[in-house]
Amino acid sequence: MLSCKEVVVEIERRLDGELSWRARMALRMHLLMCRHCGRYERQLKLLLAGLQRLHSPATDAEVQQVLDAVNAADPGPSSRL
Repeated sequence: MLSCKEVVVEIERRLDGELSWRARMALRMHLLMCRHCGRYERQLKLLLAGLQRLHSPATDAEVQQVLDAVNAADPGPSSRL
């Protein structure tokens, strides 16, 4: 089973369309059992959707900047367990 730290990376890879079927299933299993990681995924999706509404589609650099800021501000779901 994936750890919460691994899930953060896997969620980003899934949003980029880079996960195999097996990796997607492992991620889905973790998200079904871990409410903190599920919340992280929902917040990340909302954030990315909000960025698109603010202006033209975000560049890769803008998305990465936001992801870096989110990761720096939030120690991650595993720190709350």
